Order: sequence, then C-alpha cells, then structure tokens
Amino acid sequence: MAIEKTPRNLMNEQDPQVRAHNFSEVALGYTPEQAMAEAKRCLQCKNAPCRKGCPVSVRIPEMMQAVAEGDFDKAGEIVKSTNSLPSVCGRVCPQEEQCEKFCLRSRIDEPVAIGAVERFVGDYLLSKNAKPQKVESKGYRVAVVGSGPASITCAAELQKNGVQVTVYEAFHKAGGVLTYGIPEFRLPKSLVKSEIDTVLALGAEIEFNTVVGKTITIDELLEENDAVFIGSGAGLPSFMGIPGENNNGVYSANEYLTRVNLMGAYKSDSVTPVQKGKNVAVIGAGNVAMDAARTALRMGADKVSIIYRRGREEMPARKDEIHHAEQEGINFMLLTNPVEMIGENGWVKGLKCVKMELGEPDASGRRRPVAIKDSEFIVDADMVIVALGTTPNPLIKDSCNELATNPKGTLIVDEGMMTSVENVYAGGDAVTGAATVILAMGAGRKASETILKKLGIIE
Repeated sequence: MAIEKTPRNLMNEQDPQVRAHNFSEVALGYTPEQAMAEAKRCLQCKNAPCRKGCPVSVRIPEMMQAVAEGDFDKAGEIVKSTNSLPSVCGRVCPQEEQCEKFCLRSRIDEPVAIGAVERFVGDYLLSKNAKPQKVESKGYRVAVVGSGPASITCAAELQKNGVQVTVYEAFHKAGGVLTYGIPEFRLPKSLVKSEIDTVLALGAEIEFNTVVGKTITIDELLEENDAVFIGSGAGLPSFMGIPGENNNGVYSANEYLTRVNLMGAYKSDSVTPVQKGKNVAVIGAGNVAMDAARTALRMGADKVSIIYRRGREEMPARKDEIHHAEQEGINFMLLTNPVEMIGENGWVKGLKCVKMELGEPDASGRRRPVAIKDSEFIVDADMVIVALGTTPNPLIKDSCNELATNPKGTLIVDEGMMTSVENVYAGGDAVTGAATVILAMGAGRKASETILKKLGIIE
C-alpha cells in the first residue's frame, strides 16, 4: 500500500526583520494540533533506525505514537526515561545529522520533525510544573564537576538510582554552555533553569562559585565520595595567532557570549560591560560563530560579517542557523582569511584579509583552503569576535597530575568513561573538545551507567 506524501509541519517563527532587534525566541514551537499532525507522519518502523542517531536513545517511535494519540503525559514519560533535558534538546540538537538523518520517511518526502515534536513534549512537561519523585538513598555519594549537559545528565541518572550527588559549579548559575554559550533567542535561560530545577528536584545538591582545581581538588572530592564525574566542558578559547589580536575590541566568542548570556548584557538595565560594535566581524562559521554574529546584530551593530576561509558547503554550522542568519541580514564573506588585525591607538579598526581558493581535501574531509597570491584587501571593523573553537581549561588537569590528557588537552577515558585515575570519570567537551549538547548528554549517561555498575546498583 502506497504511503501518501504529506508535507512536514513547520514551526511558526518571528519575522526576520523584527527578531533581528530582539532577544525573544526565533522559533515559536508547535501547537498541540501541529505536534499531533507531525507525529502521525511517523511510519512506526519496527527497527526504529532513527534511534541509531540519538546519543541518548530516545524511544522515538513510542513518543510519536503517544503524541499522535494526544497522550502528551505518556509521551513525556517515554522521553524522560532516557533524556533529562527534552526542551533543550528539541531546540539545539543537530537532528538533521542525527535522528532525522536515519528517518525512513525521507525516502517518501521529508523526515519527521523529531526535534520539533520532542521540543513540544518537553515544553508540555515544563508547563505542568510536575516534580519528580525522589528515590531513597542507597548510601553512596558522587561528586559531579560542572553543571552543563554532560554533568546534569550524569547527576540525574545517578539520583534516579538512589545515589546522592553534589554538583560543583564555577559560575553563579547552573547550565554550563546552555547558560553562558547559547543565546536567549535560541535557548531561553528560563527554560534551561526550569529543566535543571527538575533534575535537582530529584535530590541533587549544587554548590556554586566553586572552582574545582582551585577551591577544592579532585583528590579532596575522592576522599569524600565514591566517585567523581568531570563534565567541566571546554571553555578555553582558541585564537588565530596573527598580528594585532591583542588590540582592544577583539573578543573570543566564548567571552562575548558569556558576557551577553550569563551576565545579561542584552538586558536594558544591565550593568555588565560589553562593547557594542557598529561594524562587527566574526571569524569562523560554526554554530558559535552564528550565535555571536546574530547576538552582535541584536546588540545594535549596523553591519555584521561572517568571515570564513572555506566555502558555503564546508561551513560546519547547522543549515537552520545559517538560514536564520542570512534572513536577518548577516553578511557572509566566504573564501576569505584574516592575516592581520589592524589597530589604531590600541583599538581594532579593521582586518587585512586574503582571498582563498579550495584545493584537495584535508584530514577533516573538507577541501583545503589555499591563499591566492597578491589578493590582500582590508575589511573595516571596529569589533572582531574570534569563533574558532575551544579546548578544556587546564586547571583541573594541572591540579591532578595523574589525569592523562591527549596533546589537545582533552581528558583520556576508557570505554566506560573512566579516566586514568581510579573512580574518576569524565565526559562531554572535556573529553571530546567542543561538540554537541546531545553528545555530551550521551557521555554523561554512559558514565552514570558505569558508576552504577561499579557500585553494584545495576548489573
């Protein structure tokens, strides 16, 4: 029997010309009717190939069936059985490269909008403000370093199984990259707080303003706990190493987004100092670069340019983020590479760039950019944001010399996420380098499973 083609249900969005000047969420989410209609597009494949692409193995066909029937409570139970942060994941996961990539519906028309349906279910659960039931303690304690997606996932799974968790967070708010890195218009901070509060309601404790490696050491945590999980992320920014990077007005994307997101520089009554450039250049073309560029536009820039040394096909950002940036008027300068930041009286005034062409593929599989001789030109900019990736802060490693790292500074773990130190586990960007939220959550979930087996709580 032939399956009828049905168009994918698109979420409503703010008008690009309006949203470019506010920090309200861009995508407005599904109505119940839209969610049910989209869920009915699911083919209910027996082998569920979509789950292959999900690092936390959400039971996608079951979730879709429940939503299609209008049983949103059941859908919520299904999602929460493997995913502690569905509202977050529905917004920021690269579904097109994960679950939706394997959706068999794409052979007929378009893959099911799994992320949008998951977002709807997560938001429905938050609207109910239901608190999870605490599990009686089994007498074990685990310290969790950081409160980003890997740590929060690990903490949630441990608490569900009766292990008392204390989370140690360096900042004054929980969430890690969810709070300091991803802009309000993509991921509202109130939503992040609500989802994390739901996890903490399981019984986990959190200590803010605690820098592990300085305030307290890994060795001290091991003395007081049965295990330690390190999910401290990758917060050390990378720069180009070109002349002029020390000029005022040059930011790492990490610093810029932290000032705006975590410290609320976008709010009208904010006292957080942050430059509001009028002609902003953002170097890089990943999701963080798109976030920085779109944030700078909302902060009052007249012109924002993405400068990237490769072409459009090689851009690592999600297609949706590129599309939204273009809609909002971000200028894309592709096949362009900065070689010097030009300053005047200590402030950046422009970039000397060269034009590039693409050669043979390099180790990443992308075509290698090659400079075109005598192609130098100047790009005016009174503010430059460098978005070229991050690496783990060496503070934790330096305070515990037994922790083995690779040449890039990321922690080395075995298949069960245990580091070179007995009973110390790690996951997320501290292990992989800057990656996706859902991959970090998958690592936190895997580490919690190993810890629970080691403690004899599960087989």
